[in-house]
Amino acid sequence: MKISRREIMKVGVAAGASLAMPPVLRAQAAPTDARTVHMVKSPLSIFDPIVTSANATHEHALAIYDTLFSFSSKFMPQPQMVGKWGISDDRKTYTFELRDGLNWHDGTPVTAADCVASIHRWGQGKLGGKLLMTRVSDISKKDEKTFTIALKEPLGLLPTLLGQALYIMREKDAAKPVTEAVTANIGSGPFKFNHALAKPGASFAYDRNEKYVPRSEPSDGFAGGKIVKVDRVIWDLIGDQQTALAALQAGEIDFLEGPPADFYPAIESDPNLALQVLDTSGQVYYLRMNCLQKPFDNVKARQAVLHLVNQEAYLNVISPDPKYSSTVTSFFGDGNPVSNDENIGWYKKGGDPEKAKQLLKEAGYAGEKVVILQPTDWAEGSNTSQVLAAELRKIGVNAELAASDWGGLVARRSNKGPISEGGWSIFITSESNFSRGDPAVMPSLDASGEKGWYGWPNSDEYEALRAKWADVQTIEERKELARKMQQVAWDLAGTVFLGRVVGPIARRKTLTGLIGMPEFLPMWNMEKA
Repeated sequence: MKISRREIMKVGVAAGASLAMPPVLRAQAAPTDARTVHMVKSPLSIFDPIVTSANATHEHALAIYDTLFSFSSKFMPQPQMVGKWGISDDRKTYTFELRDGLNWHDGTPVTAADCVASIHRWGQGKLGGKLLMTRVSDISKKDEKTFTIALKEPLGLLPTLLGQALYIMREKDAAKPVTEAVTANIGSGPFKFNHALAKPGASFAYDRNEKYVPRSEPSDGFAGGKIVKVDRVIWDLIGDQQTALAALQAGEIDFLEGPPADFYPAIESDPNLALQVLDTSGQVYYLRMNCLQKPFDNVKARQAVLHLVNQEAYLNVISPDPKYSSTVTSFFGDGNPVSNDENIGWYKKGGDPEKAKQLLKEAGYAGEKVVILQPTDWAEGSNTSQVLAAELRKIGVNAELAASDWGGLVARRSNKGPISEGGWSIFITSESNFSRGDPAVMPSLDASGEKGWYGWPNSDEYEALRAKWADVQTIEERKELARKMQQVAWDLAGTVFLGRVVGPIARRKTLTGLIGMPEFLPMWNMEKA
């Protein structure tokens, strides 16, 4: 008889009893003090936010780097490193002056040249930067603290774009090509990366930057004063969720990111622990198909999967408690300003396997192997991959799971070749529901074929509409544009939603002050009693 994790939890922790810590972890764990926070979060393996969209990398970047603009809790761009800025009468030239007190962790001052180099590198690696570069005529240093951006035509979105994953690096680091990851980990942000305590695969340490000068405004989302109220944050990497929960209960860690739903009763019954929803917008789970290779190079085959998926079944695996989950039908996520109901006739509660079979037949499916990349170290991704494989087999698809850790999945999904050459057919991932409301900067909302994001759907019609996004002035115009884009996107069917989950984090009640924003968790402002 196979004992499920849910049954283990019922026996071991339903009454709030602490799980036994493995002897090895207990021997290695050091007591935490009131000025050190231990956090178990997603694995961190890449440190350069330009070369990856991984949340872990961006949370690392938020800690050690600073940004020109940051978003408030109302999602408005606010000056961060910028002290003063202005715009010319023709609205084509922006001038930015850095605020006082900005220094790199190596003691040298931040200069306008650093900003110019960072913008250029960002412009090669991120959609928002690439959009800006299509409009730029010149970016240049004016003096040590001032630089200008000259545009070919007005771009009202400029401050918003400058707040999109543009982390300012030293000029010599930003000079690296986007194909080469920056590994120096020297920024000007509120935390310093502790190189001496870095233990890849085990933990990373971040120390309070005592020389950091925060803005005078109150902390507000990612904006305002970044006040660090602890001396050190340890980013612990504990792959086994039960081990991580046991460490949280024992007080050996203070924070656990995304505990599985079957842990919720144990956490809620522990008087020292709390579940807290920091990102009220939640995460959208979805699958991407390889549009370059059979069978999903045929749009009918992709539409078959769109009609097949039973979102309720996936949500039951990811987050069985309905207060934390919901179905989602808009290509732009659920509850965003541009979310809409255009072309959602494909959605049917329970899915529509008969329609899926019909479309698969029309696609001329001939039994080609469909390889689903299964991340074994991400429970939700692994479990939903198994549900998908079972659903596909029921309608006659030759589905096969390819198990690996998430790092292996990330490496393999970049392969555009056929399965016989190490390629793939489908992978499952998740991203911020809120972020799907901005197709100008979200890689997964791109449909530029082989130049785009993994899966590589291609639609000139969709891309022509998306190109207009930056120039639309009013929310009503943007909503209308979104409806037209969604009509095309669901016909293209490069992305298929599995549902939306608003997942809580788990923390000890002694840890407070966590900032709730979509997608990323900054380390500043939190404190430990």
